[in-house]
Amino acid sequence: MHSTAEIRSSLQAARAALQQQYERYPQPARLLHAHAQAVDQHLCAVWQLLVMPPQLALVAVGGYGRGELYPKSDIDLLILLSTEPDPALEQRLQEWVSLLWDIGLEVGHSIRTVAQCVAESADVTVQTNLLEARLITGAAPLFAAMRNALTEHLDHRAFYQVKQKEQAQRHARFLDADYNLEPNLKESPGGLRDLHSVLWISRACNLGNSWAELAQAEMITTAEARAIARHEALLQNLRIRLHYLAGRREDRLLFDYQTALAEQMHIAATTARRASEHLMQHYYRTKQAVQLLNAVLLQNMQARLMPESHTTQILNAHFITRGDLLEARDELLFEREPSTILESFLLLQQQPQLAGFSAPTLRALWRAHPKIDPAFRRDPHNRALFMTILRQPRGLTHALRRMNQIGILGRYLPAFGRIVGQMQHDLFHVYTVDEHILMVVRNLRRFMLAEYEHEYPLCSKLIKDFARPEVLYIAGLFHDIAKGRGGDHSKLGRADATRFCKQHGLTSEDTELVVWLVEHHLSMSATAQKQDLSDQDVIAAFAAKIKNDRYLVALHLLTVADIRGTSPKVWNAWKGKLLEDLFWATRRYMVGGKIADQIGEIRTRAQEMLRLYAIIPEVYATLWAQLDADYFLRHEPNEIAWHTRLLAHRVNSDAPIVKARLSRIGEGIQVMVYTPDRPYLFARICGFFEHLSYNILQAKIHTSQHGYALDSFLVMDANNGKTAYRDVMNYIEFELTRELASTVPPTPPKAGRISRQLKHFPITAEVTIAPDEKGNPLLAITAGDRPGLLARIAYTLARHGIEVRSARINTLGARAEDSFKIAGAGLAEVPVVTALREELLRQIS
Repeated sequence: MHSTAEIRSSLQAARAALQQQYERYPQPARLLHAHAQAVDQHLCAVWQLLVMPPQLALVAVGGYGRGELYPKSDIDLLILLSTEPDPALEQRLQEWVSLLWDIGLEVGHSIRTVAQCVAESADVTVQTNLLEARLITGAAPLFAAMRNALTEHLDHRAFYQVKQKEQAQRHARFLDADYNLEPNLKESPGGLRDLHSVLWISRACNLGNSWAELAQAEMITTAEARAIARHEALLQNLRIRLHYLAGRREDRLLFDYQTALAEQMHIAATTARRASEHLMQHYYRTKQAVQLLNAVLLQNMQARLMPESHTTQILNAHFITRGDLLEARDELLFEREPSTILESFLLLQQQPQLAGFSAPTLRALWRAHPKIDPAFRRDPHNRALFMTILRQPRGLTHALRRMNQIGILGRYLPAFGRIVGQMQHDLFHVYTVDEHILMVVRNLRRFMLAEYEHEYPLCSKLIKDFARPEVLYIAGLFHDIAKGRGGDHSKLGRADATRFCKQHGLTSEDTELVVWLVEHHLSMSATAQKQDLSDQDVIAAFAAKIKNDRYLVALHLLTVADIRGTSPKVWNAWKGKLLEDLFWATRRYMVGGKIADQIGEIRTRAQEMLRLYAIIPEVYATLWAQLDADYFLRHEPNEIAWHTRLLAHRVNSDAPIVKARLSRIGEGIQVMVYTPDRPYLFARICGFFEHLSYNILQAKIHTSQHGYALDSFLVMDANNGKTAYRDVMNYIEFELTRELASTVPPTPPKAGRISRQLKHFPITAEVTIAPDEKGNPLLAITAGDRPGLLARIAYTLARHGIEVRSARINTLGARAEDSFKIAGAGLAEVPVVTALREELLRQIS
């Protein structure tokens, strides 16, 4: 190769050949090494083309220095000098780097002397890069001098401590929910970087440069070395394919590529699950295994590098404490007496001074988990141990998570084992099914802790008086355990829960409660978020499902824990208020039956509040005369008092009245609109809040006897959970008043942009129009959420002459589930309903 063009053409051909070969015979390690070698050859060609001075050394660093080069990764280079470069050499080096870009190599380079390398290695990132340095061409003695100098200045203990801290910080950065759905193959916990960290420390401390060498150094067993290599190969394969698919350096398993990757890897969809969900389960199980092996290796290395004499104390015939760690007295204990596997977790719960397992014990547990077989699960002693773990007053969450990490929980509960690593692409669960289940159990436990009482005041109060709370934890373990099997997971999970309860000796009373909770765990959230809680028939129908107050309390506790365990973004104060309203309304109904004069009670309470402002009934008699029974049933007394104070002297106002106040639930703004009713009013209001990027969570639409709209809205900032709402209330009052005073006809709202997630995992739009229990038309819409969705629905309804009486807006991640009480001519006629339904489907699809 005698020219830049020839080198560029040769490099392109070599890379194309490597890709074709990989697509036929995917061997990750071979591809990474072959790509590094190909780049070596072409770098040398450019080096020779410019006749670079022989006293320089061209050095590969970072992953490239390790001999692993991904298809679209940058190429990290060090140009090593014996002395500072003169201007002529600097010019030649710049020319050489420019040529590298010309031939298609994206390089990151540094130019240093040996002394500068040593000085810069005070930065652990530079030190790590140089640790993997490899000579490509040039002065070998100079390169050797650098390696020797770096070795002399390397503090093994300090390097270990810094890398361990660096890993912890990286894990914290990548624990965001978005990285759970679209993980970074390199940086996320359980990714390639966790494996690199172990090898960096191993190399720095002369323990070995590969998994096989670590096994020879007795840091891991040969079987563990093979397991690590297998998990590493899967991650490498995914990352290589991702680079080729994206055509650039892309390390995140974005939704855009998950289906294509599954297809490339011959992973097929099943009746109940997408191919991408199967792919992601492979990834999550690998991630879990890598995290465990990383923890075991780092603990072993720490013990080897920093041996400390810990005080030991005998706990019983099987275990001792070594410092703050639990250790088996014999590493073959779990193989010989498998029951001690569960005993070890129980001891951690019962000994609060213990922080975890020692490295040898952790490895022994991991090796022994196959001992949990059908005979182990049938053993009454083991069943009693597991129930004792569930009944402990502390440490349950940590115990279950440790058991899951090591693979023990899935062995003991085979149904749980099937959902380990199973992702749910419903776009509001951001955790795998097993992680979600353990989050739910964690939330239930938090209800009992004093430090969380401010966050869960009602739940904390209820659980203190709840006898045998282990029934809640069992219901939490089984509520989603049948996900991914096809069919109704609540009914399928019921069978698993029944079997567990009978096998573990629960009373028939507790068994019945657990099974009922698993089957009905979605009923409270569905009622609270989709139905009108001011309707006594709704409360009566829900109360009919509840056997007694213990069932009601248990269902409320499980529902709150479940919703808060789906995603950090799904829960808000509004959902909390809906659930509490339903809880208290149901409890009142179960105690006293249907309230005979509910309207009278509401009016009385509103009058009591008005008296605090020295407002007597004569002042608002005219306003209340225009408000029918439906208004009083659907508004709380404090809302009625607020409306009355604002409108008592302005009953016949010609100008729109818009008032806003901070919501009493602690989040968002309540907005009242009072204006002569007219077509497209609801659509205008929805469009206004859409332009403001505010979500409408609830809309209560009322038309007075004299033709005025008295509408109430609860709105929240869609993009910022920390908005200073007080600062925007005046803006809303002024601008919305101006919008409603406008005589310009509203324009049809534009279709909002579909999110990337919805593009790849679309939600099938559904529209149903059917009578409710009282025969009134109820519109229910399910669709993928996007900007402008509610405004388009409102505009379409207005165009068809449909009046919205109330709206319940429910958003679960990227899924919108909205319901509307509607009225209008022709809604009893099938052709009218069909035409409206088809038009709505066109607008939201």
